[in-house]
Amino acid sequence: MTLGQAQGADDEGVRLQKVLANAGVASRRVSEQLIVEGRVRVNGVVVTELGSRIRPENDLVDVDGVAVQLDQSKRYVMLNKPTGVVSTMKDEHGRPDLRRFTKDWPERLYNVGRLDAETSGLLVLTNDGELAHVLAHPSFGVTKVYIAKVDGRVTPQTVAQLTKGIELEDGPIAADKARLLGSERGTSLVELTLHSGRNRIVRRMMAAVGHPVVELVRRQFGPLHLGTLPAGRARELTTVERGALLTLARRDPGDQETP
Repeated sequence: MTLGQAQGADDEGVRLQKVLANAGVASRRVSEQLIVEGRVRVNGVVVTELGSRIRPENDLVDVDGVAVQLDQSKRYVMLNKPTGVVSTMKDEHGRPDLRRFTKDWPERLYNVGRLDAETSGLLVLTNDGELAHVLAHPSFGVTKVYIAKVDGRVTPQTVAQLTKGIELEDGPIAADKARLLGSERGTSLVELTLHSGRNRIVRRMMAAVGHPVVELVRRQFGPLHLGTLPAGRARELTTVERGALLTLARRDPGDQETP
């Protein structure tokens, strides 16, 4: 099927291979090859004709199923939020907030979701309000991975209990995955994978099984991994990371994300 059939067969817009090259997907020649090979879709329709034109401001493009960022005015930043900082751009109580980490970018950035003040780790900052709303919405169930240092020696039975499910004051909850990373000096390290967006959920879960959290860090948010980014540092997402994040944001909320 041609793009002309998909969007009304007119000559408006920009040639698809030029759009792909401008977006940093590949050179124009390689982009043409991707199109001919049927690896490019526009609004869900495979496009194979090199004369095809699109409207970058309206159309959604993906290559090999990975979304392409066409709007270069959108900024996507990963922050390793330190403890003691609240997840807001301006705190009415005067506590340290996220503004200090956005000074390097001219755009007004906002956080996707929240981490409580005493939890450190991966937080996404963006000026893409639509993406922020989608990824923060409970129906999307974006997977998050946390590492918790907790009081006491966690047993395999407790780990099993976390995945089987426990009852909290606001309803039952179960971790998608849980594993014990080790124990020493009266504390344990537990890795929890969750898709719940409920407030302070990891702390409440661990307290409910008798192991209050001492320290908590979020290592992963959807397809994004914190890696070696130091606490208090922020960086722009790579092209691959942006593609993965946009792909996640465009999926049907009924689809299950693969952790």
